[in-house]
Amino acid sequence: MAIVWTPALSVGVENIDSQHKIWFEKADQLFEAGKTGKSKEVIAQMFDFLDDYTKQHFRDEEAYMTKINYPDIEEQKKLHKNFIAELAKLKKDFQESGGNITLIINANQMIVDWLTKHISTMDKKIGTYAKTL
Repeated sequence: MAIVWTPALSVGVENIDSQHKIWFEKADQLFEAGKTGKSKEVIAQMFDFLDDYTKQHFRDEEAYMTKINYPDIEEQKKLHKNFIAELAKLKKDFQESGGNITLIINANQMIVDWLTKHISTMDKKIGTYAKTL
């Protein structure tokens, strides 16, 4: 199952939307690497990039929310922190499994669900709030 950003996931804030698009592309590349049997090292590098990019995106998104005095910022920070922990667990499980590709493929659904749900239910509210300013 490919991870694809669609216009329905647009938040309406250009910087956030462009980062979401890249995030989806990188997550999809990670899972494609797993499905096509790329080496453990390649997948580990992709995990590292996805982890770093996720943290940078959350920092940027939280800075934007602070700038606009977004009222639900603390809830967003909590959810971001939880996702970073889940991603770290996936990465650790992959490393400890010796490069189990099945683990990567199965993790696909968790990440797709989280990204889609979080953007649809939480991040879209940022865009809605920003339009009221």
